Amino acid sequence: MSETPATIRLTPRTALSHARTAARLTLKAAPWSLALLAVLAVAAGLAPVATAWLSRLVLDGLVDGMGGPALVWLAVTLALVGIATVILPRLSQYAEAELGRRVRVIAVDRLYTAMNQRLRGLTTLEDPRFHDRIRLAQQGGSVAPGDLVNSATGIGRGALTLTGFLVTLLLVNPWLVLAVAVASIPTVRAEILMGRRRMQAMWRIGHAERRQYFYANLLSSPREAKEIRLFGLGTFFRDRMLGELRSANAANHSLDRRELGTQILLGVLGAVVAGGGLVWAIQAARSGRLTVGDVTVFVAAIAGVQGAISGIVGQLGSAHQALLMLDHYHVATTVEPDLPVPAAPAPVPALTDKIELRDVWFRYGPDLPWVLRGVNLTIPAGRATALVGLNGTGKSTLVKLLCRLYDPTRGQIRWDGVDLKETDPAELRERIGTVFQDYVEYELSAAENIGLGDLARIQDRDRIEAAARQAGVHQALASLPKGYDTMLTRMFLEGVDDPESGVLLSGGQGQRLALARALLRDERDLLILDEPSSGLDAEAEAEIHTRLREHRASRTSLLISHRLNTIRDADRIAVLSDGEIAEYGDHDQLITENGVYARLFALQARGYAETTPR
Repeated sequence: MSETPATIRLTPRTALSHARTAARLTLKAAPWSLALLAVLAVAAGLAPVATAWLSRLVLDGLVDGMGGPALVWLAVTLALVGIATVILPRLSQYAEAELGRRVRVIAVDRLYTAMNQRLRGLTTLEDPRFHDRIRLAQQGGSVAPGDLVNSATGIGRGALTLTGFLVTLLLVNPWLVLAVAVASIPTVRAEILMGRRRMQAMWRIGHAERRQYFYANLLSSPREAKEIRLFGLGTFFRDRMLGELRSANAANHSLDRRELGTQILLGVLGAVVAGGGLVWAIQAARSGRLTVGDVTVFVAAIAGVQGAISGIVGQLGSAHQALLMLDHYHVATTVEPDLPVPAAPAPVPALTDKIELRDVWFRYGPDLPWVLRGVNLTIPAGRATALVGLNGTGKSTLVKLLCRLYDPTRGQIRWDGVDLKETDPAELRERIGTVFQDYVEYELSAAENIGLGDLARIQDRDRIEAAARQAGVHQALASLPKGYDTMLTRMFLEGVDDPESGVLLSGGQGQRLALARALLRDERDLLILDEPSSGLDAEAEAEIHTRLREHRASRTSLLISHRLNTIRDADRIAVLSDGEIAEYGDHDQLITENGVYARLFALQARGYAETTPR
């Protein structure tokens, strides 16, 4: 993704490819709406020409003394065409809206399905440029196919109107056709350039809009409200939000000003051509070369040609912009997978022997420092292995590698001898249950929050409650206003008269909820617990670890905690220091070695044993 969307140039081949994409989406989404739009475009394109010629016939008939019945039929036909001219745009708007709604569903489904299938890890999702791309891709996929179809039908409608009126002008004065054609060249060029500038501006403005949304969300989020109120940060974040808003407004103002100047110049050019033609028509009528009807149809033709050209040029600009938006959609739906998956991935066997890290090196980018440096570690099956170390030593990174959210930069991680790079990440993760340090509390019901740990059991209330009991959170959830069906958010109230339809859990309760979600996956081969009790008090922590000790008996587990008393009974303890395994053994062995682990354990023990002098 080295090329930024602001520098994209559409080649004819790329534009044709994106047009085919839009056509496939619209044909799949709403074929009848598409057919209706095409019919309406033909009718709307011919209606102005028919109105002009009928008006000419009526006026000339009045001057020449045409019979009453003939004039009545001409007038009725003219009235019917006038009614159609009023109705057709409304029908087109309806068909366009219906087409847009249907296309939006399919396009968004395709976008996020592609992201889910192609982005198995975290690397691409951590790229801020990709988030800007996704924002434009979602807009492009939702709106651009319909916009492109609308532009195409608009161009077709304008082309029919233009052709009809050009034939009219050709019959009256061929030189005016040439003048109109020459005047349209700078208009087409200017509209295409303006469309490109709009896309470049959208990319630049997108950064400011994303930051503005971030600050606005901070100011309205109940979770951040405590610190914002306590530290008096409201004005600070409001000023930053307004700064981003002003930045976006300034960019839009500059773009609008340039477009205004261009449109004024193009309008003056069109007026000069129309004025010159009108002067000629009046002189021709005075000399008898044109009838009153001829002048009427001529004036309508001049206005119609200019309107049709303006419409076509505007639609070309919209089509160009839609194609640029579809380029973002194309890139997002064809993004390179961040984790390579072999065409025939190796099956992930049930873990019966060990997980082995062999000389594992990892860093988050080629220009960033190494987080892991040649880690060698064995996690035996059926045993509890603990991983300890200071903050920033790479413990959570190692967990992400085990879940194959990243691949090692160098080295191997082998699951019963199978290199994880040779497996399908989805199959591997089906064998793992995890509580991450930065766990998620979803804005869903309490039952769904736990059930997400195993979608096959999301409707199994007995299993969900059993997992909650095991995590020590059942009583808290059962006592909520609607029990397990209570929404764990205040953002989506089920009714304005039901203020208790959503609640927020405490930090400790939220951590237990995340633990219950992991424990629902009790049939998995590996249980990873990354600081599962960091938000609990001492009593609750002791209770949780007693429960976990019983749960992980004879299971393979990896425990990560800063509180060394909670992992002292692990079968093996690995000490991570500066990205390397500095020590490895059980508690007694590491205490005897009097190394990093012994020093950290002594510091924590001393903190509990010492008393403050009176």
